[in-house]
Amino acid sequence: MSENHNLLAEQRRALILDEVRRRGGVRVNELTRRLNVSDMTVRRDLDTLARQGVVEKVHGGAVPVTEASTHEPGFEAKSALEQGAKDAIARAAAALVVPGSAIALSGGTTTFALAQRLLDVPDLTVVTNSVRVADVFHTAGRAGGQRQSAATVVLTGGVRTPSDSLVGPVADQAIRALHFDVLFLGVHGISVTAGLSTPNLAEAETNRRLVRSARRVVVVADHTKWGTVGLSSFAGLDEVDTLVTDAGLPAEVREEASEHLEELVVAGLAEEPGA
Repeated sequence: MSENHNLLAEQRRALILDEVRRRGGVRVNELTRRLNVSDMTVRRDLDTLARQGVVEKVHGGAVPVTEASTHEPGFEAKSALEQGAKDAIARAAAALVVPGSAIALSGGTTTFALAQRLLDVPDLTVVTNSVRVADVFHTAGRAGGQRQSAATVVLTGGVRTPSDSLVGPVADQAIRALHFDVLFLGVHGISVTAGLSTPNLAEAETNRRLVRSARRVVVVADHTKWGTVGLSSFAGLDEVDTLVTDAGLPAEVREEASEHLEELVVAGLAEEPGA
């Protein structure tokens, strides 16, 4: 968004809305600087956009309002989306796993893809609240006499969500008593302003427990998750050690994300022409 002193109010609001949707959220002080207008002008513009139902005002800025913010697709529906990106992310994330470590995998189709990449890593202890992830290791253990060191899997109890995650007080209590080296966390949405979010309130609380029990937090999320804001935020970007995403994330968003993260891993980037 370039600076312009002569923008009409409607043009200015259109630019603000585009920035909110592209980045997943904006701060008032950023908009005043980029548009060369006063703090009061930006706040009036955000008030207008909020009344129109296209943004939601939050402390210090605004985030987008989307129809999907309270909708949670089922596992099969999500599995069909961004398959190439998820596989690339899974390969990159698997390289971060040390044999003999204790790791946690949250629910989600990207963590499911990661689980399939970890079957030959020896002596893992895997904590998960995902029925699908647990099934990956269970099925491999039954079929695989060749695998010398099958993972030890700890499946939390809880209430099953549409995405086949186990959440709620039973899951929270089980996770509270555990500690793991690395958490690999799938998310519904991620943005600078809202952090990590999900449309499921119970899943948000279970994810908070997972984050608190981990020494290192690695988010695995394809580029379509950036800018999506679910109903409930459960962690800020400052609580994330590493984000593993795919090359579909625009360069300007990578730059912005890097400012808020300790490490950004872009899977498949080196495979791009000219990279």
